[in-house]
Amino acid sequence: MSHGERHSHLESSTIQPIPLSQRHGSARDLFTIWFGSNIMMLTIVTGSLATTVFKLPFWWAALATLVGSLIGAVFMALHSAQGPQLGVPQMIQTRGQFGSFGSLLVVALVVVMYVGFFASNCVFGGQALHSLSPDVPLDAGVVVIALISLLGSIYGYKLIHAYARLLSWCSGSVLVLAFVWIFFVHGLPDDTFSKHSLNLPGFLGAMSVAALWQIAYAPYVSDYSRYLPPDTGPRTAFWSSYWGCVLGSYFPMLLGCLVGLATPDGNVVNGLTELTQGISVLVIVVLTFGIASSNAMELYCGALSSITVLQTLFPSWSGKARARVVTAIVLCGASLAIALFGQDNFLVGYTNFILLLLYVLVPWTAINLVDYYLVCHGDYDVASFFRQDGGIYGRFNTTAVVSYFIGIAAQAPFMATDIYTGELANRLGGADISWIVGLSLTSLVYYVGCKLSSRQLVMRHGGASG
Repeated sequence: MSHGERHSHLESSTIQPIPLSQRHGSARDLFTIWFGSNIMMLTIVTGSLATTVFKLPFWWAALATLVGSLIGAVFMALHSAQGPQLGVPQMIQTRGQFGSFGSLLVVALVVVMYVGFFASNCVFGGQALHSLSPDVPLDAGVVVIALISLLGSIYGYKLIHAYARLLSWCSGSVLVLAFVWIFFVHGLPDDTFSKHSLNLPGFLGAMSVAALWQIAYAPYVSDYSRYLPPDTGPRTAFWSSYWGCVLGSYFPMLLGCLVGLATPDGNVVNGLTELTQGISVLVIVVLTFGIASSNAMELYCGALSSITVLQTLFPSWSGKARARVVTAIVLCGASLAIALFGQDNFLVGYTNFILLLLYVLVPWTAINLVDYYLVCHGDYDVASFFRQDGGIYGRFNTTAVVSYFIGIAAQAPFMATDIYTGELANRLGGADISWIVGLSLTSLVYYVGCKLSSRQLVMRHGGASG
């Protein structure tokens, strides 16, 4: 069977544990999938928030984005290192912390996250294609991106990895070319590097957005490492994912900071097209195909999470390829409706969406990592994940559920969005440090709760890895 033929077959597995006989690949695959899939239009738009929304000058925007990326990627990579050990999707493994039914809340929120990011990607991809020529209808561009993404999610894991390897070279080269062209061929407005001044709320806001970009991968990053052999090793898996995601996201965000300052009306997609005039078709088309790759990943994992919800309610059923295809089509349709009917003022809505997402994701990631690395030390009974009664983990882990809601509540005074700004955030001049509070407090509460409960005893006597 040729290399191309191997990737053309539909993946049969969905949420089932991957047998050792089917494990394949190397840590290099983790670098390329996170490097290649991050070099896309949405990453550039997200980076531009530092200069368009948070009003930072270029060098401070660059620093805030770098700090946020370096910190946030730690959590993302710690989740990635779990995949080769357990061989199951991340949301299935969440049952080990929250219990079979307790995990449903988190899994449902994650499905909403996938739909939101998918819709965002479709909008920015459609805008990018439309910016090349008015003859390309915006709605048509949105639909094209959605359909290409759907195809990748249907074929599954191998095709997505293969596509990301190709994008690592293609998108990486185009990104370098865009920087060179903007600086040395087209040129920048004279006031680009003198716009705005440092402000603490803006710095913390830009840092938070960059951190969330990394943390938002946490619910599904191990979905793309679960096929790797266990002897890949957690350290190798960690660093391959970490540097792939940091390098793949930081430089497009840096380009976004630059384009945001050089574009008077704040329309970053049109601004990039203008600044790369002469090679804009190449730049926009390649970065738009990068969106399709990322969207395929979102849709693929959204389907796995949706199947996880259904399997919790109907434990005798375990969906395979057909279930993933049908679920992906349904999620794609829902996302497409949001993208087509919610385009107006999309950038403001997107900013609020990712900040709100941060508040519900942070306590989950804290609980998962504390449980995996400090309580259970990676030793889980995988068979219990697939039992309706939760096996040794039960239907609800009260410690996890209570810690989760404490983590969300603790963030409220520090939240700063257009929808709601907490009292302490006001006293800090509108600076949003809620994610730092949420991570720290949730980790402490959950760890102490496990120490005081019988969880460690249960894990010690019943938690053999399946």
